[in-house]
Amino acid sequence: WQGDRAALDAPSYDGERAKTYPFVLDAFQETSVSVLERNESVLVAAHTSAGKTVVAEYAIAMAFRDNQRVVYTSPLKALSNQKFRELKDEFGDVGLMTGDTVINESASCLVMTTEVLRSMLYRGGEVMREVGWVIFDEIHYMRDFERGVVWEETVHFLPDAVRYVFLSATIPNAKEFAEWIVKTHGHPCHLVYTDYRPTPLEHYIFPKGGDGIYLSFDRDNKFRQDNFLKAINAIAPASDGYAANKTANRTETGGGGSGDGKGKGEEMKHLEVYKIVKMIADKNYDPCIVFTFDKKMIEEQAKALDRLDLNSDTEKSMIDAIFEASIAQLSPEDKNLPQVVKILPMVKRGIGFHHSGLLPVLKEVIEILFQEGLIKVLIATETMSTGLNMPCRSVVFTAPRKYDGAEFGYRWISSGEYVQMSGRAGRRGLDDRGLVVLMMDERMDPQIAKGMLHGRSDPLNSAFRLHYPMLLNLMRMEGGEECERLIKRSFKQFQTDRDIPKLELKCAQLAAARDAVAVPDEAKVEEYVNLRDTLSVLRGERRGWLNHPDNALQFLQVGRCVKVCARDPRQIAEEAARAGEDGGVAQLAASSVTSEWGVVIKHERDGSEYLVDVVLNIEEQPHDARRPRKGNLGRFRVRPMNWDGKAPLEGEEDEWTGASRDLEPRVVQVPLSQVDSLSSVRIYTPKELVSIEGRMRVQRAMNEVVKRFPDGVPMLDPESDMKIDQDNFRKLKRRIEGLEAMMARHPLHGSPDLEDKVKLFARRRELGLRHKIAKRSLKAAQGMIHKDDLRHMQRVLRRLNHTNEDGVVAMKGQVACEITSADALVTTELVFDGLFKELSLEMCVAVVAALTERVGTAGKDPKDIKMSEECKDAYERVRV
Repeated sequence: WQGDRAALDAPSYDGERAKTYPFVLDAFQETSVSVLERNESVLVAAHTSAGKTVVAEYAIAMAFRDNQRVVYTSPLKALSNQKFRELKDEFGDVGLMTGDTVINESASCLVMTTEVLRSMLYRGGEVMREVGWVIFDEIHYMRDFERGVVWEETVHFLPDAVRYVFLSATIPNAKEFAEWIVKTHGHPCHLVYTDYRPTPLEHYIFPKGGDGIYLSFDRDNKFRQDNFLKAINAIAPASDGYAANKTANRTETGGGGSGDGKGKGEEMKHLEVYKIVKMIADKNYDPCIVFTFDKKMIEEQAKALDRLDLNSDTEKSMIDAIFEASIAQLSPEDKNLPQVVKILPMVKRGIGFHHSGLLPVLKEVIEILFQEGLIKVLIATETMSTGLNMPCRSVVFTAPRKYDGAEFGYRWISSGEYVQMSGRAGRRGLDDRGLVVLMMDERMDPQIAKGMLHGRSDPLNSAFRLHYPMLLNLMRMEGGEECERLIKRSFKQFQTDRDIPKLELKCAQLAAARDAVAVPDEAKVEEYVNLRDTLSVLRGERRGWLNHPDNALQFLQVGRCVKVCARDPRQIAEEAARAGEDGGVAQLAASSVTSEWGVVIKHERDGSEYLVDVVLNIEEQPHDARRPRKGNLGRFRVRPMNWDGKAPLEGEEDEWTGASRDLEPRVVQVPLSQVDSLSSVRIYTPKELVSIEGRMRVQRAMNEVVKRFPDGVPMLDPESDMKIDQDNFRKLKRRIEGLEAMMARHPLHGSPDLEDKVKLFARRRELGLRHKIAKRSLKAAQGMIHKDDLRHMQRVLRRLNHTNEDGVVAMKGQVACEITSADALVTTELVFDGLFKELSLEMCVAVVAALTERVGTAGKDPKDIKMSEECKDAYERVRV
């Protein structure tokens, strides 16, 4: 790039404006306009309702002035529809292109979802040759696990001559993203960042079972810890199954215990929502958005507000007219659909709901009515927080936890998500403040609450991944080399390259720490440790016998005291293998994992695997977007049942900070392979375990059992109790007894300083393993990411005849290129197998729904699901 660097650092513009405004622009808006007039890209990171749309409108006005086309992209159809209506009123020559609708595709300004823009780039065409500006609204959506890769593909394929306007919520690494744009397209990308919030917010806590709300964060951003503690202490015991602390890492919605009282719990929750909404309406704090994280509950909560009527007769007449005009396009049959019929009486009372399951026309009319102030209370999913310019004075969260499919479990709302959703409260120029009410149904540590209510936004980390339609489209366009080029230009590769100095430093530090550990009598200690390691591996094999389903399932009754490995041994073995260790070392690492006491609640089957619900003492780690194995503890850390978190555990003194711990007994789900051993003791467990009180009773009972058996809690005998009667198991038992005898004869056995020496040796070996893992990570970072994945996926495409040996895309591959909302390879195989020709229309719809639906049925074996013979036949065809 060649240009005036002084002007680059301090852009300004005094010429004629492409668009003027009836108000004085804020400093960040003025700077952004100056950047645009320099024909340079800009990333605008600001809070919700700060006025980022002004920058987008100015870019569109510039494109119209300079006879260029402009594309406005958004992550959601709802946002695209709204922006289309707003921009059409402002500029006139505006078109819309989403998966549902195409309007005026030859317009100078095209509003579309990012997926549509990506498809246009893959196919090519005249439109992209005429585009001068592309506006990416809500660019922070790029961190979304499922869809984030779409943004990276789109940025990669856009021509270097195009300029960009990126609109984003506040993100801590915005500079890093701007630098990536500069590296990718070779022209400046300015960062305009502001933390200014035009309308201050007040954050309140509504405790479950309480009779009022407590101010926890005032408009001056001061945390009122005294009020927060009062709110937490006001939370009533959840004897009704109401609390949202479901099984912490379960893969499906449901209670944290036996599930008793679930219906009553839902009814109580609806009543609490009603109390909050009525208070907001009575105090004229509407319009209000109620965020609910369970799509199934949204309509139920809207129905629970049937006693509220918030609209006048005049407003009801206006709603009738707008609603009838909106559904006029529907056929008479569609007008009588239950969804259409039941929604009108509700919206006439000023109550609405919005989620992805609504018909597009109904979503649009709901959005229009809310914008016009005719819907006073809108119950919605978090989709409504993503860029939709909805006038709102108050925001209500129905729970502090959400189910995160990317982590297979329930977790606290992250600070970034809370900032995004709560930012809808407070209308600029209309309200002196915005109100946010968080409904609390379980106790939360003040530090966690403070971080969530007023923490930093989540960083924008790349979610780049390879998928088959991407590879096929790239190979069809440019050939196999383009796949590697896309990977090398990805934001993930950019972030990985920037991490190399940190990884080099980590390797050096680990090597130095390893070499600093001196072990006295190292040869003898190593000999003794080898014996103990072999014994540990054999005991690991015995654990495999003991927790085999044929042997263990009959003993997994509720209340059974069990020892659970702190981590899944299979995962530890995989990590050791990735570090380059051989199978023996990997097996040793898996068998040496520590275990802690827990209490069985129930077990269930998930395909070929069994999952066990156990009450364990759990420390919750910060939110991590990585995707662990189903049933894995993920961000949850198993701790001793009697540990209160006030002092460091043995071996963790180095990482001890003394900070408050998010520690409490929880019901978590672990694979059967993670169960270490079964005791012969069973304790009484309350039927209701979703409340903290119920789980603490179990914790106290478990600790009492340990105290009563100072010589060790009695375990089930494999032969006399579990009836394991096989020669291989008896041979394993004899080998274990023989090794125990050899250890007893070893010269170091009984030495007073033996354990200290063993700990030093173990520490040195652990540091060596961590050093190997770090070196391997460094080596991977220095190369191309996803290199092996790319090679394996290309091999799969060749074997399935999607491409030939020369990398040319065949007919099957061309079909797979067009499939983006389902598994491309499976769907293509079914098409070419002729399945859809043989099925009835109804069964075709069912198969397509099964291929596109992402909600699983964890715990249910397909054989246990009642299906007609036609459904069974279709299922078998799809499965095969």
